[in-house]
Amino acid sequence: HLGYHSSKQFTIFFLMTDPILTTHDLSIGYGSQKGDAKHIAQNLNLALHPGKLVCLLGPNGAGKSTLMRTISGLQPPMSGDVFIEGTSVEALDPGELAKRLSLVLTERVQTGNLSAQEIVTLGRTPYTNWMGKLTATDHEKINWAMQVTDTQRHANQRISQLSDGEKQKVMLARALAQDTNLILLDEPTAHLDLPHRVEMMHLLHQLAHQMNKAILLSTHELDLALQTADELWLMNPAQPFVAGIPEDLVLR
Repeated sequence: HLGYHSSKQFTIFFLMTDPILTTHDLSIGYGSQKGDAKHIAQNLNLALHPGKLVCLLGPNGAGKSTLMRTISGLQPPMSGDVFIEGTSVEALDPGELAKRLSLVLTERVQTGNLSAQEIVTLGRTPYTNWMGKLTATDHEKINWAMQVTDTQRHANQRISQLSDGEKQKVMLARALAQDTNLILLDEPTAHLDLPHRVEMMHLLHQLAHQMNKAILLSTHELDLALQTADELWLMNPAQPFVAGIPEDLVLR
């Protein structure tokens, strides 16, 4: 849709894009929908647009990881729906979901003796044929992902030989090689020192804006989130869910 605004001083044309991710009356938690259910957050109506970096903030136990896992289809919602590019996550088979969504969790990487480059190559799995043959485009995506994350120097090292921070960057490279419009990252800066945390956040901000990707990440880095995020989502068990641009939330 094309929006238009005009005044005596200026005329602006701008594109109003549809959100990549939406939720409708989403409730998240654990257990069944019977008496043993534990609701963490309810009635969430969220929208994540392309070209935006959104930071999900909240104290430990607020449900940030649960929201990430529910949005990505790893665990079912208590109620409500999650839509990616207009299609319900529950209606997407794993192969189709992998072409729309890439996910990096905080769990330690369990990949045996694979090298860093082999792990990044796994990001192209949704696009290869039954033999797993890589095309020139696949190699181009892999090389680009490793270049922008500065993981080329670890290409031939076994993942077990890398530090936690280096592993995290390799997993981000895998997500970028997957080339989806939506990227979810759970605590991507958790194992990085301060200079690399700053570098990671600015890289994600740049990727969102230049590659027109929708990126949602959970973090405890309030200062970095305020500097780099286009929007903040705040989760607190004692308060309603809040979403807004950093400047407005700081003033409030």
